[in-house]
Amino acid sequence: MKTITLGASGLEVPVIAVGCMRINGISRTEAETFVKTAREVGANFFDHADVYGGGTCESIFAEAIGMSPAVRETILLQTKCGIRPGIAFDFSKDHILKSVDGSLMRLKTDYIDVLLLHRPDALVEPEEVAEAFDILHTSGKVRHFGVSNQGPALIRLLRKYVKQPIVANQMQLSITNAAMISQDLHENMLDDAAVDRDGGVLNFCRLEDITIQPWSPFQYGFFEGVFLGNTKFPKLNAKLDDIAKKYSVSSTTIALAWLLRHPAAFQPVTGTMNAGRLRDCAKAADIVLTREEWYEIYLAAGNTLP
Repeated sequence: MKTITLGASGLEVPVIAVGCMRINGISRTEAETFVKTAREVGANFFDHADVYGGGTCESIFAEAIGMSPAVRETILLQTKCGIRPGIAFDFSKDHILKSVDGSLMRLKTDYIDVLLLHRPDALVEPEEVAEAFDILHTSGKVRHFGVSNQGPALIRLLRKYVKQPIVANQMQLSITNAAMISQDLHENMLDDAAVDRDGGVLNFCRLEDITIQPWSPFQYGFFEGVFLGNTKFPKLNAKLDDIAKKYSVSSTTIALAWLLRHPAAFQPVTGTMNAGRLRDCAKAADIVLTREEWYEIYLAAGNTLP
């Protein structure tokens, strides 16, 4: 699979990351097949979070892949911390350190390749984050750091204190959730698409060498469902099917290829637990849509051009 450099990390990663949030919803055999398929197609970058399945997803993954020192050398692990479900978002030093230790234990590894701070914490004290990152980096427990769902101002605030580069920012982005792209196209207009809802995070990350990792690349709304094959999006699905036929692939492949066509060098995070669909996702790495095809898909989703 094609690779990109993850932000300023120097780390070469597959252009597609494998999300493991739902791995606790399939059988042990299915999980083993899924992980094996991911490695076969070159998608060896696995995305986790301490809250997925209450921690069980990390444990299930480690068992499914047969974690060992030899296996660990062939994969890249990313996990996230900072959410205490139903209680608070927590970027305190103690919580970050405790969360990482828990993930290391569940994943059966000595180190995490990339640690992301999950949803923004309103009570964040960046000095504490910096202390936690220093401890984790010096100890070798975490090699690279990033954030998730954070805008430019908060990232700047963190970087005022954090010594390590912020190499990734995981954000919701898909054909039907493309506000960060649409805002630029509607600059200085009076329509809704011109509203800057994220502080210009797309261009900020490009300028600052931070890789955006789109999550829920097939979802519309906030986990309302997938747009693929959905009767709510007839024009979009017709266009995806038409272009998919041209390339002899599935609409899943084309929907992901749409994200990969953007010059920002996104690293989409898949969410499927279906091995066959994961293979379709992997095929997107080898397809480069034309400019015309990209815009046709964009418009078919209900997005507009001024």
